Amino acid sequence: MIGVALLGSGAIARDHAAAFARVDGVRVTHVVGTDLARARRIAALAPGCRATTDPAEALTDPAVTGVVVCGRTGDHVDRALAAVAAGRHVVIEKPPARTLAAFETLVAAARAAGVRLMVGQTTRFQPAVRTLAAAAAAGEAGTPRLLHLAWYVGHVWPGGWNSWQLDPDASGGHLVHNGMHPLDLAVALLGARPVRVFARGWCTHAPGMATPDSFHVTVRFDTGALALAELSYGLRTPGAMLRRMVLTGDAGALSHHTGGDPVLGGAPPASVADALYHQAVHTADVFAGRAEPIVTLEQSRAALAAALAAQRSLHSGQPEPCDA
Repeated sequence: MIGVALLGSGAIARDHAAAFARVDGVRVTHVVGTDLARARRIAALAPGCRATTDPAEALTDPAVTGVVVCGRTGDHVDRALAAVAAGRHVVIEKPPARTLAAFETLVAAARAAGVRLMVGQTTRFQPAVRTLAAAAAAGEAGTPRLLHLAWYVGHVWPGGWNSWQLDPDASGGHLVHNGMHPLDLAVALLGARPVRVFARGWCTHAPGMATPDSFHVTVRFDTGALALAELSYGLRTPGAMLRRMVLTGDAGALSHHTGGDPVLGGAPPASVADALYHQAVHTADVFAGRAEPIVTLEQSRAALAAALAAQRSLHSGQPEPCDA
């Protein structure tokens, strides 16, 4: 039995608990949070799970094989380092850190301890992304040269966010907090290292909001490949989604558009559904040593470097190098 402890008691921890509860051979053992009542509500989703405010209670329990680090970005590295020191495997929510140096410290610690570390880039586990990635890996587009992503979702409302995501010290900034999704995908699909990023942002229907909800991001890679990402969290209807992906290579193109997905009672499109469950299955395999992480540490470092550069570009108005 694979025992998984959740370090965090927010919305994403709740989603992880529900996903792991569906995976055969996995038991969620602990939910660790600063708010015990909230941790208890999440723990109730998994039979036999205990809620606690003491991380050591989970990290010293021999039933715990690995942990999923959730919560605010600013807490990610310390929580992950504590898990690594306890000899537990780690999946860490994106973004894994607010700086490259902090992420590199975590990677070095995990390697020295001989534990497995993976960044939880859930987008990689969406059915449409997995299909497109498999086709790209099979060479159906040839050598990839251009990736165009247009992602629009209903997440920000007219009153704006009123939470820690608005605080760059807590989240790293919106392009770090949420921008790692498309940037990680670009790194994986183009199979290259980002070297320069230019970003622009704006607010759609809350002009006074502390962070833009929509962005244009251009990324140049060391192979000469280019990624263009249009990102918006500003659709007015919560849960609404419109997405288009086009990967062009020297032998053809691969694409997906959510407009072709059936709409069933307001549920997520089939092309993105159940990604967290598929990630939970893979996490169990990684913790058990049955699989190597799909999301590599090299890819995660590259995506974080690009996200940090994009956030800097948003403020400087200029292209920014990725390893500055």
